[in-house]
Amino acid sequence: MTTTPTTIRAWAAQEAAKPVVPFSYDPGPLGSEEVEIRVEHSGLCHSDLSMIDNEWGFSGYPVVGGHEVVGSVVALGANAKGLKLGQKVGLGWMSQSCQACKACLGGQPQLCRAGVPTIVGHHGGFAERVRAHWLWVAPIPAGLDSAKAGPLLCGGLTVFSPFLNFDIKPTHRVGVVGIGGLGHLALKFARAWGCEVTAFTSSDAKRDEALKLGAHRVVSSVDAKSMKEVAGRLDLVLVTVNAMLNWKALMGTLAPNGRLHVVGVLPAPMEVESFALIGGQRSVSGSPTGSRQDIDTMLDFAARHGIEPQTEHFPMARINDALDHLRAGKARYRVVLDADFA
Repeated sequence: MTTTPTTIRAWAAQEAAKPVVPFSYDPGPLGSEEVEIRVEHSGLCHSDLSMIDNEWGFSGYPVVGGHEVVGSVVALGANAKGLKLGQKVGLGWMSQSCQACKACLGGQPQLCRAGVPTIVGHHGGFAERVRAHWLWVAPIPAGLDSAKAGPLLCGGLTVFSPFLNFDIKPTHRVGVVGIGGLGHLALKFARAWGCEVTAFTSSDAKRDEALKLGAHRVVSSVDAKSMKEVAGRLDLVLVTVNAMLNWKALMGTLAPNGRLHVVGVLPAPMEVESFALIGGQRSVSGSPTGSRQDIDTMLDFAARHGIEPQTEHFPMARINDALDHLRAGKARYRVVLDADFA
């Protein structure tokens, strides 16, 4: 087993909706199956902001966010498998799972009820180093820019895993609601997958950009005429926003056996009419992140097709500026913090 300095320096929220501050902690001895990563880049996801600001109501302070980590392996437990010192790796939403429950044994460890998210009850990657079980530490393919790869590990995986889970084919027609941190990656993945891609946006200002990102067609989600033009057409509609929508109109865009799939955390319950489901044998579903196998598949696919997030970079010392930038809705489209610990 290798060892590193005990104390880890980080940036932590000590209470809700307050600036994060320098913070140090002792993680204790490295577990036999743990990996320690020297953080080089850490994406700033809206989930980090939700935990820092306690938007979900279960934050336990101090909160060290950061679950889109890219860095190098600096320590390995005696029983850590498949990795080596100095290797470029990534860590996403999950840092541990039990590997014994039905979900884990069934190939869906991201659904493990005993799983430990990287930033919930665990200190994340807004730090000089971070630890995780080896299973959740994924090698970064050589074809990816490590400075930009971080957001793929959460945002990218979140929109990619439905293509695997629901057997989406290149002949399918896919809609993406929202051209933001998740949506811009969904457009790129759907286009590279071979699908006919429709982007839904409430902002005409994003029309040209949506086309550049991979959409074949852009539809105004607030224009009834535009919505009717794609009625009954789409096999999968990915909802990537954190806002309430015209669910009746969106359900109306689904083809028979179509699926409305939610990956954004909505602020209120959805209203869906049962006839819209029954009449066309349609579905409404949601998903969190993906399995480790999904992560590897997504990273390989991104490397093969040259898919990377559109990023803005801040030194980690300016983390509060980065958080305010995200709070204000100004991120285009993913923020990455570049580690700058001396």
